[in-house]
Amino acid sequence: MIWSFIKIVVFVAIVVGLTVLAGHLGETGAGVRVSIGNMEFSFGPVQALVALVLLVLAVWIALKLLGFLGATIRFLNGDETAISRYFDRNRERKGYRALADGMMAIASGEGRLAMSQASKAERYLRKPELTNLLSAQAAEISGDTKRAGEAYRRLLGDERTRFVGVRGLMKQKLAEGDTDTALKLAEIAFSLKPKHEETQNALLQLQTGAGDWKGARTVLGAKLKQGLLPREVYRRRDAVLALQEAKDIVSEDASIEVREAAIAANKLSPDLIPAAVMAANGYRDSGKPKLAVRVIKKAWEAQPHPDLAAAFAAIEPDETPAARLKRFGALLSINPDHEETRLLRAELNIAAEDFPAAERALGDLTETHPTARALTIMAAIARGKGDDDAIVRSWLTRALTASRGPRWICDNCQHVHSDWMPACENCAGFDTLSWREPARAAVAMPNGADMLPLIVGKPGSNEEATDPSKSGSEISEALILDEEIGNRT
Repeated sequence: MIWSFIKIVVFVAIVVGLTVLAGHLGETGAGVRVSIGNMEFSFGPVQALVALVLLVLAVWIALKLLGFLGATIRFLNGDETAISRYFDRNRERKGYRALADGMMAIASGEGRLAMSQASKAERYLRKPELTNLLSAQAAEISGDTKRAGEAYRRLLGDERTRFVGVRGLMKQKLAEGDTDTALKLAEIAFSLKPKHEETQNALLQLQTGAGDWKGARTVLGAKLKQGLLPREVYRRRDAVLALQEAKDIVSEDASIEVREAAIAANKLSPDLIPAAVMAANGYRDSGKPKLAVRVIKKAWEAQPHPDLAAAFAAIEPDETPAARLKRFGALLSINPDHEETRLLRAELNIAAEDFPAAERALGDLTETHPTARALTIMAAIARGKGDDDAIVRSWLTRALTASRGPRWICDNCQHVHSDWMPACENCAGFDTLSWREPARAAVAMPNGADMLPLIVGKPGSNEEATDPSKSGSEISEALILDEEIGNRT
């Protein structure tokens, strides 16, 4: 558009200049005298200008005729394509000019002009590998997805442009939400150009969304070989995919394969909590409790988590509260000052009915970081010590509106998940979930009011509410509000 405007301005300027020059010559009355041998020609100012223009035109026509004459002579001498090449050069010149103008139109966002130039270039050049791509891009800018799709399909016929056609169709299907077709196209594009990073990323996202963990691990390995992923990141993400493979095998009741896959995932990334839990359960089911303990300890050292404590408790499910407290000592000695460790120690002491020890384990968490779980544990301690109902209710009232503590949260979109998963259910980000507290500190707990009669008894039953002989295990059972704040031991 800008180039066309410039050409118009230049043309108008030339016309104005010539007009001014002709007027000036007419006013001065000066003429031009040309002598050729004994002949002399005199021209007036305007006549001289017209003669000059005609001379330039005659020279241009003469050059064209000479070029055509040369092509004819070469044709007569046996060059059968001489005349066709002469005319093709003109066509190519016009075609490439249209192609360049079309590319400029696409860059400036002028879809209609780009489509017009693409049709013109196709008519002159007859090179579909160039003009089809321009047509597809012009159609996309204009919003004509049908025409763009037709152009991409035409690109599939040429081996040189097949990848571009497949990639274009894949992006169209992604925009339409047809992930099944997009996945098939992405697999074809990956087979054509396995080193294309954009295709790798699209295929990896589609495979994880479809649950093709084995295929996703293949793509991940290709990214590692090309240096597109640091080895540490690769090992972590490969462990995530291996873990999902193990979870799929669980649903098929293949216990041996489950143990092997879970253990492999844990070896790839020992700090991946779900992998550590599955590996520990696998070792436990195969009669190797010592290996299960070692796996849990290694993961606890990196990140204490309630699921690890539950897996550790499941190793000896029938032990007494006192025996469990003693056995957990080895785990509690790792990261002893971590909040999860302190909460776990308090819960174990409540189950063993050692309420003073539970209160010491809890320490100042109810003031420094008053989560619903810490405040509920403190309510259980108060009841176990025989404190007044008003004190127990005050702890529970604070727990109702306190933060629920760490959750599985997506680092990209901050969406909160109830359970860990390899990809965010909201933004589909792969391996973006981390165990941390939500940005909002105060989140009301569902069914929070139902907790009051569970711990302090029904209205009118003060004897039960203040009975210090109530067992710690029963109090712990009363504290199971949900999987986050319940007694996981």
